[in-house]
Amino acid sequence: MAGPETPKLMVDVVIPAEEGVVLIRRGSEPFEDQWALPGGFVEVGEIMEQAAVRETAEETGLAVEIAGLVGVYSAPERDPRGHNVSVAFLVRVLSVDMQASSDASEEAVLEPSSVELAFDHAKIIADAQSLGF
Repeated sequence: MAGPETPKLMVDVVIPAEEGVVLIRRGSEPFEDQWALPGGFVEVGEIMEQAAVRETAEETGLAVEIAGLVGVYSAPERDPRGHNVSVAFLVRVLSVDMQASSDASEEAVLEPSSVELAFDHAKIIADAQSLGF
């Protein structure tokens, strides 16, 4: 017998830089070709912080460490693929070798207000900025 249907867990990662925030251009739907925070689904058996570090490395090539929790984003309509709950982290960069990979087609340091962001990532970045990054 199958268990109850529950939301899927995701992570989003805010990586501050002098000129803005590290963003990726999505290489697939939803929001293909739009800018977004690095992130993705948490794998079974993985803790949230590990998922954030892994997704950042996969999508940007950056090695990072968790600096803090930005918040939990659980609005059922935040992701057109379904009810996906995201835990957003603020991270510090340990090594700089940015290169897009995984489901990112490009990455860049951008001023977030200068581009249209996918999902609810503008809110996540604003929340991170309110923490004083």
